[in-house]
Amino acid sequence: MEELLRVIAKYTSSITLIILFMQSYIYAQPIDNTPVMHSSYGRELVLRGEYEKGIGELREAYLLFPLNLTFKRNLAEGYAAYGHRLFKQKRYEQADENYIKALELYPEESGYALLRGICNYHLKKYDVARYELERAKFIRENSIETLYYLGLVQFDTDHRQEAIELWEQALKLSPGRKELIDLLEKARRENAVESTMDHGHSSRFDLTYDPYVNTEFALAVLEVLESAANLIGAELGVFPEARVPVAIYKRSDYKTVTDSPDWSGGFYDGTIRLPFGSLNQITPPIREVLFHEYAHVVVFELTRGNCPLWLNEGIAEMFGRMQHNRPLPEFGKAARTGNLINFRSLEANFNEFTPSSAALAYQQSYALVNYMATTYGWHKIKGILDNLGGGNSFDESISLALKDYNLDYDSMTKEWRNSVEKEMKGK
Repeated sequence: MEELLRVIAKYTSSITLIILFMQSYIYAQPIDNTPVMHSSYGRELVLRGEYEKGIGELREAYLLFPLNLTFKRNLAEGYAAYGHRLFKQKRYEQADENYIKALELYPEESGYALLRGICNYHLKKYDVARYELERAKFIRENSIETLYYLGLVQFDTDHRQEAIELWEQALKLSPGRKELIDLLEKARRENAVESTMDHGHSSRFDLTYDPYVNTEFALAVLEVLESAANLIGAELGVFPEARVPVAIYKRSDYKTVTDSPDWSGGFYDGTIRLPFGSLNQITPPIREVLFHEYAHVVVFELTRGNCPLWLNEGIAEMFGRMQHNRPLPEFGKAARTGNLINFRSLEANFNEFTPSSAALAYQQSYALVNYMATTYGWHKIKGILDNLGGGNSFDESISLALKDYNLDYDSMTKEWRNSVEKEMKGK
């Protein structure tokens, strides 16, 4: 993400402008001070972060003198700067609207095409992203950033060899660049595993599966995922437009591709990855995993990936346990002994945990989300997810969603702990 923001900042930084009071020397007909004042004030407002008002002033100057290149460039840069702010807030649709307006003024500006391509990649509007990134590549053939993101689009739309070639070209231009090296390593590793896999599809999913997997079982997996999409989509009000890739591996290949710990039963990184290679029938635990993993798809769609891990996993556990509810032994023991984990330490990564610690992390996350759903309602959880998707921090998102209860992150978890302690005393 830091690299992405660096790219965006590069292309949305102000270019050197012709000094405004020199306009009368550049254009044959002098202009009055009104558009100059609009443009100057508009730029000042944009720099202060008052984007909409600033763009209004810049647009006023441009409409008064549409042939004035400085006014035109100022307006385009204003749209791009506002797009950058919205992008950082993960408000990709609104960011895209501003990039479009910048491109309408400068259709041949590769930087604007690149920004719109990146934005639509995050929206999973791959056709639009590919068009804009290929246009940017045509204008600036050796742009490393364009090759990088065009490769991501190609890879995510199953044009893997083309993606690898683009990243290899970028690496030649920037030898040693870590994110390119990591991407190429991951892509080659997945290609080696998945090149011989079979394929299937349903209305919402594209499936690849190990050739030794029973075809009827693979298609049954898709049926369960379709059921998960209907139930979870109805509960959270989200039905992703982009098709969801699914891959079924034998356990050794799953480990190779995901580098997950041995206790992992599924993984979502834009693809639902499942270590089901040796299975041949759908059981309640399998349904649990499939509903769990699909919930991650919806949470990512709502939050743009801006979600603490415990909330993400807790929601996924909620939907998974609707299919197969299991005991909570690690949670019960930790609650009785006062050894529950601080939720702020569960926001990032469970992968380094031992199997027992990971089990506690998942069970505790489920317990809190279950409490939130029964106490405040799913609509409040949905509100938290929407706030996260709007670029708010987790503390802000909870405070906004639970303002009727006068609760913030810490007081909400404290309230939950009190309820757990009360329940333990009653047993």
